[in-house]
Amino acid sequence: MAQAVLKSILENVMTGFGEALTLITPSDVEYSVKGFSNDIGQTIDPDTGQLVSGRNAQVTLSLESIMALGIGIPEGISSSDSKPWRIRYTDLSGAVVTFAVITSSPDRSLGSLVLYLGRWEES
Repeated sequence: MAQAVLKSILENVMTGFGEALTLITPSDVEYSVKGFSNDIGQTIDPDTGQLVSGRNAQVTLSLESIMALGIGIPEGISSSDSKPWRIRYTDLSGAVVTFAVITSSPDRSLGSLVLYLGRWEES
């Protein structure tokens, strides 16, 4: 039951937090998915209280929906010789942003997949 509720919250664009996202494989195949994104600038390190400059970007998706695509779980790629998994979406300001997937955190009990994102520049 919790998985169904989570999926409706993450994917419903009318009554939930769902938004259109594009998941891009390392081989440049694009999948339209729905999920929840956040991109937060940070100025204070919560562990030390020191002033720093940082950014925390991530998306949360339904694990069931990603598995249904048959592509496996996106994860960070450590080799700089290949393209990483990427996420593209339009942020609240209307800018189209693309991030690389740095790491993923599937929750197989609740059914969520959190992708932690980092800077991506097309080369």
